[in-house]
This record gives sequence, structure tokens and C-alpha cells, in this order.
Amino acid sequence: MPEAKTVRKTLIGNVLSGGKMTKTVVVAIERLAKDPFYGKYVKRRVKYMAHDEKSECNTGDKVVIVETRPVSKTKRWRVKEILEKAK
Repeated sequence: MPEAKTVRKTLIGNVLSGGKMTKTVVVAIERLAKDPFYGKYVKRRVKYMAHDEKSECNTGDKVVIVETRPVSKTKRWRVKEILEKAK
């Protein structure tokens, strides 16, 4: 019987805080949501704590994060790759 593959969520966002905590970065994910009353599109932002094993990320980097098992009390995501380094 073939094993079922797990599909993990991936998100792209910017590192808000990097280098301050050991092996941890704070990643902001922004999306546009339509206001229910006015119909205007508003920016919504969610912050996730992500595990950065090699501590490569710095503030301003664009990264891909992947859902993973709980690493600590607040970390449920890990950095998969760095798309763009900060200038």
C-alpha cells in the first residue's frame, strides 16, 4: 500500500527581525483582503516565528517558510530558502 504524502503550506514573506535571536527569525506575511463594508482592499499582516537552523537570515531578506512540526512554544515554521538578500 503506498504511503500518503503530506502537503505542507509554504508562504513567502520578509524577515522583520533576524540575528537577534539564536536560530529564530520573525517573518511578516502580507496579503490583500477586501473590506466587507466598503469593498476597498486593505493590507493585512501576520507575523510568524520561523526556525533558521544556520542563522543565515537578516532583517529585510525575502524568504520562503514551510509549515513543520512544533520546534518550540511559538515556532511552527522553518525557513526553506532565502529568495533575496537585503541590500
